[in-house]
Amino acid sequence: MSNLTGAVWRKSGRSGGNGGQCVEVADNISGVVGVRDSKDPSGPALTFDPQTWKAFVGFAKRA
Repeated sequence: MSNLTGAVWRKSGRSGGNGGQCVEVADNISGVVGVRDSKDPSGPALTFDPQTWKAFVGFAKRA
């Protein structure tokens, strides 16, 4: 499990202002990208290496 202490979490600008059903991403920690549910910020987070995350985002943009 990666240490996400010091993570700066952000949501997409397209998530809207209603505060629901969003994911937050933290990519400010060297060697790891964290992803969590915005409705449960103290809950579990998934972690990815930056190359895997970049590939996922690239695929999602093409879909």
